[in-house]
Amino acid sequence: MIAAPTRAAALARLAEFAPRMGRDYAGLRNTDGGPEARCVSALSPHVRHRLITEAELVGAALAAHGPARAEKFIQEVFWRSYWKGFLELRPGMWRDYRQAVARMEAPPGLAAAMAGETGIACFDAWARELVETGWLHNHTRMWFASIWIFTLRLPWELGAEFFLAHLSDADPASNTLSWRWVAGIQTPGKHYLARAENIARYTNGRFNPRRQLDEAAQPIAAPPPPPAGRLRAGDARPGGRVALLLHADDLGFRTEDHEVVGMAALADSAPRSRFPQGRVAADFTAAALAEGGRRILAPAEVVGWARSLGVTRIVTPWAPVGWTASALEEVGKLCAAEGLTLHRLRRDWDEACWPLAQRGFFPFRSEIPRLIGELRPAPP
Repeated sequence: MIAAPTRAAALARLAEFAPRMGRDYAGLRNTDGGPEARCVSALSPHVRHRLITEAELVGAALAAHGPARAEKFIQEVFWRSYWKGFLELRPGMWRDYRQAVARMEAPPGLAAAMAGETGIACFDAWARELVETGWLHNHTRMWFASIWIFTLRLPWELGAEFFLAHLSDADPASNTLSWRWVAGIQTPGKHYLARAENIARYTNGRFNPRRQLDEAAQPIAAPPPPPAGRLRAGDARPGGRVALLLHADDLGFRTEDHEVVGMAALADSAPRSRFPQGRVAADFTAAALAEGGRRILAPAEVVGWARSLGVTRIVTPWAPVGWTASALEEVGKLCAAEGLTLHRLRRDWDEACWPLAQRGFFPFRSEIPRLIGELRPAPP
């Protein structure tokens, strides 16, 4: 089960899992023994909302095992930063994806796939698990996406939307680009095919969809990703008294450079999917936003809140490309119209990692030792 949407619960789960971040993780991370048999941390929803940070996860792994034994776990953490950087350097990919989704009509078989009624036992179980728990094992997500695309012949974009609607760790970059990777369009010509033998092996025999999968399908034909642009600069750091506006992309952001006179969180009200948001995912985000009795504000309420605090400057953590960033754009315009300024500030981790997502993950991976030396991640 996923830990409660609080920092305290995330820290407790981190402490519990840290002893398994080394060789155990490397050997068992691809195994999905079912919802009650986790070989992974299941902390992705907490990292997604930064109730706990990437730096804290890497720091805990280094402290417990050192860089060699914890290499696989550390790489998985950096994958998240790589995906975010990749999309941040190519924001048009998100815009094009959303526009494509808006134009699509529901194809035959879509409702059955989302309801877990395809007749493929493993796929149907995973569809129900996703809706009921708000989470799937990473290896299972790959199998699911592959079956969706290559066996059921459904548009990858609608599968990505289904995940965005129900995952408690739903992330625009990781989700969109991972679905593209499975389809064979993120790394053109290299797709991921789910195979019955692989599923049987890594589910410990719980499932074996023999003769039910298309194991010879070709990659989806599509243009390659566009070249990387420049990373958009963060806003200037203001002086004096400020209000701190958190949001669902970063609920752990704190600043010691300012006199913070009030703190609130921006409501996660922007649509994240063409499908209705799942109850589990919605409840997780809502509880994370409200942790400690934090006040939740709609975009239209931010100006009045700042005025009530007697400030004209609002500091907020940077939101990478996605629905939260779009909501902050709206807030920024509302503030500017009333003589207030919204300052979006980026963490050192993101500032160091994102510009390196120029090409594939392997060139990025070669930079991990340098990044660790520069950022000096430490356990919480």
